[in-house]
Amino acid sequence: MKKEMECSGQPRSGAAFTTTHWSVVLSAAEAASPGADEALAQLCEIYWYPLYVYVRRQGHNADDAQDLTQEFFSRLLAGNFLRSLDPKKGKFRSFLLAAMEHFLAKQWRDSHRLKRGGGHTILSLDDSSAEGRYRIEPAQEATAERMFERRWAFTVIEQALHRLREEFVNIGKVPLFEALQTSLSGDKPDATYAQLGARLDMTQGAVKVAVHRLRARYGELVRAEIARTVGGPDEVEQELRYLLEVLGG
Repeated sequence: MKKEMECSGQPRSGAAFTTTHWSVVLSAAEAASPGADEALAQLCEIYWYPLYVYVRRQGHNADDAQDLTQEFFSRLLAGNFLRSLDPKKGKFRSFLLAAMEHFLAKQWRDSHRLKRGGGHTILSLDDSSAEGRYRIEPAQEATAERMFERRWAFTVIEQALHRLREEFVNIGKVPLFEALQTSLSGDKPDATYAQLGARLDMTQGAVKVAVHRLRARYGELVRAEIARTVGGPDEVEQELRYLLEVLGG
């Protein structure tokens, strides 16, 4: 995976930055920015699970971790967040972890605990699958911070793969994607190009071209997903290098 992302080239010019990313939220700290609340909610809904892992690793049981994570996002999204945000905070990843640390250390009190189902939910979290996912996390990840970073990196990859698959769905070529997606992992493929060509009714050369294009587009989408969580285009490559370092560790 690391090799493929490094070799896939730069994203299409201007394609990575849209109106629903972290830079929109950051800009709202200084001036009115339409869509900032929605942008923040979208990012939170995608990247809540790394925080759930962090809270669980801090020693909270499953029920309490679900309550804490939901309450954190409720306060984050319902409170006077944008006015207090420092645009210099940088990456959404760093902000989210620091905000949760502050929430757990300073703001959470037993007297303010929401009973399960008793609060107002303003962000839909898939609590039902969270604990099942957590139970298969690697045990050797010793610290909560380390588990947060790794799960964050995997979420970036998962989002990029989801978007890549959706593109193939839209053009009616899901079988091609499913046959070639193992080429994105960097592991030895299950079949040779010749075998894949026979299966897909393509020449070996056509399969090679398709794999090259798939890898290139995958790299673009990984960068585009990262771009949603940083303050500007100059931070994308830096964050990508960090993501690869975390995945490689």
